[in-house]
Amino acid sequence: FTLEVIQGGQHHGGLYKRPFVESFEETPMLVAVLTYMGYGILTIFGYLRDFLRQWKIERCHIAREKEEQRDFVPLYQDFENFYTRNLYMRIRDNWNRPICSVPGAKMDLMERASHDYNWTFEYTGRVVHDVINLGSYNYLGFAENTGPCAESAAEVTVKYGVGVASSRQEIGNLDRHEEMEKLVAKFLGVESAMAFGMGFATNSMNIPALTGKGCLILSDELNHASLVLGARLSGSIIRVFKHNNMQSLEKLLREAIVHGQPRTHRPWKKILIVVEGIYSMEGSIVRLPEVIALKKHYRAYLYLDEAHSIGALGPRGRGVVDYFGLDPCDVDVMMGTFTKSFGAAGGYIAGKRLIEYLRSHSHSAVYATSMSPPVVEQIITSMKCIMGEDGTTIGCERVRRLAENTVYFRKRLREMGFIIYGNKDSPVVPMMLYMPAKIGAFGREMLKRNIGVVVVGFPATPIIESRARFCISASHSRELLDKVANTVPSVTLLKPSFLYYTSHVFLDPIDVD
Repeated sequence: FTLEVIQGGQHHGGLYKRPFVESFEETPMLVAVLTYMGYGILTIFGYLRDFLRQWKIERCHIAREKEEQRDFVPLYQDFENFYTRNLYMRIRDNWNRPICSVPGAKMDLMERASHDYNWTFEYTGRVVHDVINLGSYNYLGFAENTGPCAESAAEVTVKYGVGVASSRQEIGNLDRHEEMEKLVAKFLGVESAMAFGMGFATNSMNIPALTGKGCLILSDELNHASLVLGARLSGSIIRVFKHNNMQSLEKLLREAIVHGQPRTHRPWKKILIVVEGIYSMEGSIVRLPEVIALKKHYRAYLYLDEAHSIGALGPRGRGVVDYFGLDPCDVDVMMGTFTKSFGAAGGYIAGKRLIEYLRSHSHSAVYATSMSPPVVEQIITSMKCIMGEDGTTIGCERVRRLAENTVYFRKRLREMGFIIYGNKDSPVVPMMLYMPAKIGAFGREMLKRNIGVVVVGFPATPIIESRARFCISASHSRELLDKVANTVPSVTLLKPSFLYYTSHVFLDPIDVD
């Protein structure tokens, strides 16, 4: 069963000015059964290994309380760590791989080996050179060590140093911070903007400053963990709507207006709709025209997280608002990060009539150390490049190349019969693997062929929807994309690998004392 949504200007009262194409496929029944069987085998052998560890037949590497602390409140929940002990550790070598180069189109990896089944690693001293990088969020290729961005950052480092050693409210407010925030506001087309040193904290620490008790947050079910944490910390009532489902969102809005707050039925002080521009696990794009229409109709507020979409979408690289040709003023709170398309660090909040309030009420603003000067300079230089204020067309060319690479790579994988999720214009390209053994198999076999990819499984995805995630960049050439596309079928069709990696995940030799 394949769900493919194609919407254009003739739908929804002309809200869409361009075709909006997204596709998702329900997990085939046979694949779902085999996947559940795999997890069932994992569970059985997991309990067997835990039994052997308990009786000290197998060496136990897990973190445990000391004997004298047995009667204390436990620090480690044994049942919650079951999955980590018995599956994640078997395929842990697919994550946290250390790189020793710029995360460009190609990168260098430090080789490591494990002699205790991935509980610990040691470096071999060998470097794997020229690994094709399809895992970094370097959408526009600005994470580089040459060119105007690197040169400007180096000059600012010499002048200002690396650290500020103070918060913005004290003596950590530099002239470069002020210039950056004015530039961000201009880039987004809003009144004002405010920058923060950490993207995660931009969400988790600012949502509690915007909402509180007596407020309602309507959150997409696939929102990022930072949004979920921020909503929980706010003390607001949280209700979740189905992913990108406008009928589900409108139903919750209607119920909120009709019934009001629980028990008292008083009107909500504030209703905040929280969505993302691009959803990083699904590759889908928010139906922003419909969300804005609902927001206006029910007089709610809209919080838009553009962590992955800013710089990566739209003809001018201004994000999902630019992609749909909408007015930025229709979004009450625009959030984004500098960690991806700009090759820097930190995040921003932008909008109208709320920035000055956040400067004195946001924990991120009051207590956090100011952003590092070279990071600020990287943001300023790369943003001016995208806007064309550097006197070149390099930024526009990178935005165009990213869009072309995205459409091309997605088309190549689809033509070969792979199940690809998300929007046709999303640079995040999830390819479904489904079975748990294939997570480790795919990641290892691709690395053997000098291709670095991200593999994702439960609990980051539904248990039967494990996947590989390709992140496309403007720095990728057609030759590199063709090499990856031609390699993927040879890896997925390796018949011996399934049996080998199933045995490696579930039945590897017992490490006895």
